[in-house]
Amino acid sequence: MKSVLLDSGPLIALFAVDDKHHRRFDDRIGSLSRDGLRLLTTWACIVEASYLLDAPQRYEMLQWIELGGALVYPFEPYHLGDMIKWMRQYSKKTRREMDLADASLYWLAIETSVTSILTTDVADFSRYRLPDGQRFDLLE
Repeated sequence: MKSVLLDSGPLIALFAVDDKHHRRFDDRIGSLSRDGLRLLTTWACIVEASYLLDAPQRYEMLQWIELGGALVYPFEPYHLGDMIKWMRQYSKKTRREMDLADASLYWLAIETSVTSILTTDVADFSRYRLPDGQRFDLLE
């Protein structure tokens, strides 16, 4: 079974049928699921997606999560120290800031050793490097 990180952009696209990325991610997840797929995300990504989705779509997404559509990895308050460090580090390097949702997926990649990610945020995840120098494997 393949494990893949799930960012908020594709999460939104899956439930907002009018989103320009909807078909691409719906098809991509469908093709990945044929061989077994485990989607991993964090509460930061779910909150971000929930905020950006309209009410009916928000409820569908949350029910999908409830039913096991993606595994949600919680982080502890003490993990925020590392996340703040990464957010500051990447914000200094360029004008684009690393947000909390991205930092939480960066943390999750370190915790699980899963580096394949479904994201619409290709520019940012292309520049992030894990502590061992490894890049994220962007699944588009």
